[in-house]
Amino acid sequence: MSILVLAEHHDGKLGSATAHAVAAAQAIAQDGGGDIDVLVAGENVGTIAEAAATLDGVAKVRVADAAVYAHQLAEPLGELLAELAGDYSHVLAAASTTGKNVLPRLAALRNVAQLSEIISVESADTFKRPIYAGNAIATVQSDDALKVITVRATAFDAVAGSLQDQGSASIEAVDRVVDNALSSFIGEELAQSDRPELSAAKVVVSGGRGMGSGENFTLLEGIADKLGAAIGASRAAVDAGFVPNDMQVGQTGKIVAPELYIAVGISGAIQHLAGMKDAKVIVAINKDEEAPIFQVVDYGLVGDLFEILPELEQKL
Repeated sequence: MSILVLAEHHDGKLGSATAHAVAAAQAIAQDGGGDIDVLVAGENVGTIAEAAATLDGVAKVRVADAAVYAHQLAEPLGELLAELAGDYSHVLAAASTTGKNVLPRLAALRNVAQLSEIISVESADTFKRPIYAGNAIATVQSDDALKVITVRATAFDAVAGSLQDQGSASIEAVDRVVDNALSSFIGEELAQSDRPELSAAKVVVSGGRGMGSGENFTLLEGIADKLGAAIGASRAAVDAGFVPNDMQVGQTGKIVAPELYIAVGISGAIQHLAGMKDAKVIVAINKDEEAPIFQVVDYGLVGDLFEILPELEQKL
């Protein structure tokens, strides 16, 4: 048995989600043995490969460095993985935008089922994953020779690793350059922020429809800056046009599990709870004392957020 993990990387840096996916791979390897390899695909990714080589438990880093992989499009990556998958029993990726985009294509090309967003490893072929917006946990077993798996990063503690460490894993080049006539990269618009990335932040402050408008989200900024927090939002706030959808936390947004989650003006619809209920400490501020969010919080504050937020920022 051997396992391949697709590395996540952005702006020339290894994504933190990769270390969580490797942790899931370690849990599988503990049951069935075998090595863990990491695939770094992109253009000019030597530094990223070196970072991946420092991750605990990684035996080998395979590097596909070519222009066709530059933007991690699903079509060339899926085909590359399909060719490499013959050497492996498991292929894993974080359940991020990239993982959710690439691995279903791999599963289709290899004619196997995909196991999505696993949260625990029972054995090398049996896993647990949430269903019904997290209200139930399904135990699923796969008989496929190749198991294609996305990993909910918040469910696995990241393995250690740092660019300052001397990488113990070997690095080898993958010479296969696939032809991609199916898709092309046109462009992207990325939001720039000095705050932590939402899915990796240790503290998250989120606003909901109760914020009233997008302008009122500035009330969260001072608190977020003092706490070193990322700012999120409920789907209701996104649908109302208050903030862009890359800030959405929930079943159809980003799954977060920070040390501290502060929900402001969020009623607590089940779809939102599915995205943040694994936070270590949950705090809610809402004027409706009957709001469902208060059923899951560690600390609840009933009151007018427009009075509470300025006072909270002053106290911090």
